[in-house]
This record gives sequence, structure tokens and C-alpha cells, in this order.
Amino acid sequence: MTAPGPGLRPFSIKAKLGTLVVVSVFITTGLLMVALRTRTELRFITVFSVIATLLITQFVAHGLTAPLDEMRAVARSISHGDYTRRVNGAGRRDELGDLAQTINLMADDLAAVDRHRKELVANVSHELRTPIAALRAVLENVVDGVSSADPETMRTALKQTERLGRLVETLLDLSRLDNGVVTLKAGRFEVWPYLSGVLKEANLAAAHRRLSSGSGNHSRTDVHLHLDVSPPELTAHADAERLHQVVANLIDNAVKHSPPHGRVTVLARRGPQPESLLLEVLDEGPGIPESERHRVFERFNRGEVASPHGPGSDGGTGLGLAIARWAVDLHGGRIGVAESARGCRIRVTLPGIPQPRG
Repeated sequence: MTAPGPGLRPFSIKAKLGTLVVVSVFITTGLLMVALRTRTELRFITVFSVIATLLITQFVAHGLTAPLDEMRAVARSISHGDYTRRVNGAGRRDELGDLAQTINLMADDLAAVDRHRKELVANVSHELRTPIAALRAVLENVVDGVSSADPETMRTALKQTERLGRLVETLLDLSRLDNGVVTLKAGRFEVWPYLSGVLKEANLAAAHRRLSSGSGNHSRTDVHLHLDVSPPELTAHADAERLHQVVANLIDNAVKHSPPHGRVTVLARRGPQPESLLLEVLDEGPGIPESERHRVFERFNRGEVASPHGPGSDGGTGLGLAIARWAVDLHGGRIGVAESARGCRIRVTLPGIPQPRG
């Protein structure tokens, strides 16, 4: 909605009140002239003038107070948690119409926030319930003597504990996202050694999870990670910690959707601006349907793509890509699903060094 300018609008409240004053003056003047010509007593003219002015004022006032009463009722419903009601006067071409549109937009925003809050509580409860139930079952079996506290049992318990830890870390990142408390600490760095470190950490994390939990499919140590940086001396300007979140989450998502013994490629190229960066993460999985591409970066979205490595795999929390988008947005960059002949290609562009304006 475009904000009205400082000038007087033809249908504004000021214009209506001004018209009311002008009409009242004309009526009074006209009646006074009639009185002078017909020699009517002034008191009758005064009574007629007052009655006419009151009738016109009542007509104008009703057009102003009726929508205000409706807005008050809608605002009261919103304050009680009912975000379904809307003000009907949003089509008016005056200040009350602007106010009605603002109240309706506020109700839409509050309804979206309330819906996201309920989804967050439901999804977090679901994510916490699974590892807690598994951990409880393992410990109850040990306490009841059903199973012994052997290394395999302890590895199972450790697996669920680590899953809880990862979920808590992800939720903390999500809390920082909502609170807007994260500031960028951008600096110049060499891309090749930086991304090599991220890929090495991803391999070590997968190996550690496999050792601590047995031979589960979720570890995906069979997927090969490949790095392609050109030119090799490429440098970029970004927040290293936030960029780590982006790359790590994109790699994690690509690995989960890769076929057995698949390949995930992290590609880095120079962007159009000084120290800007173009990143792509490619996998050989089933890809993302075009109808789902606008939703993959939403929170708790797992999409409708079947996992290529069979049942029992860890589909994740559905927060990784949402956090990646948040970190990219902090940089003022862009992230999206690019066209790919095979698998999925996520493309990230970071603007590099901010350019002076003017």
C-alpha cells in the first residue's frame, strides 16, 4: 500500500470536515438572506440553521464513527487471539480506509506468527520425543536388567544424546534468527583452505557418528565430497562462522539425499563484485520438484522427495536449509535452487565488500 502524500486528498477526513463547515456557513448565510428579504424573525432563522447544521453533522459523523466502532471491535478480537476477523472499510479512500488496511495487515501478520508458533511447538515436540523415547527405552532396559550396559548399548544411548545435542544447537541458531541478535564479523579469507576445512569437518563428523552409533545409514560415509575452487587463489569477504553454517548445512542436506556411493560437489567461483563469491553444492540425488522449490527453505520442511538410500535414514529436522537462508540473508546475498540436469543444485551468491554509495 502506498502511503498518502502530505497534500489534501479529495476524500480525506479533513476535506469532509472542511466541506461540512462550508455547507453550514452557506446554509446559515442563505437563511439569513431569506430572513432579511421576508422580514422573518431572527430566532426562527437561528433555529432552522442549528437544526440543518446538526442534521448535516450527524450524517458526516456517522460515516466517521461507524468504521471506528468496527475497528475497535476487530482490535478487541485480535487482542483476545482471534485473528480471523477483518475490517470491512479497507476500500475507503480516506484516512479511515488506510487505518482499516493497516489493521487487516496486522491481523494477517499476527495470524502467520501464531500459525508458525504452533507449527514450531508441534515440530519441536515431535523432534524431541523420538530421541528421548529411544534413550529412555535403552536406559530402562539397562536398569531392569533386560540388557547389559555393554559398549553397543552405550553407543545407542550416546547416539540419541548426540541427536538431542544437535537439535538443541539448531534451535539455538533458530532463536538467534528470530531475535535478530547476530551481527556479522566479515573479513577477507582464502576460499580453498577455508572450504577444505569445512569438508574435512563434515567427513570427520560422519565418521564419528558412525563409530558412536554403529553402522547406521544416517552416517553416510559412503558419499564422496569433492571441492572445486577456481581460481585456486580465490578470496572472498564474508563472515566465516556464518558461511560455515551455510556450507555445512548444504553439504549435510546433499549427503542425506545422495544415492549410495554418490558424489557431492562444492563449487566456488569469483562473483561479479570485488571479493564476492558464487557457491554451488551439487548432489546426485533425486532432485527437488519445481513445485517444491519455493518451500525447501522453510522451517521444518522436509519436502516430498523420497530418500534414495532407503528407509531408516535420518531425514533431519528440516531446519538446515532455513538456517542457511538466514545466514545468506545476513550477508545480503541470495540462495536458491538452480536448474540441474541431475540431482539438486543449490546456488549461493554473496555480495563481498559493500560498495560505497554515490
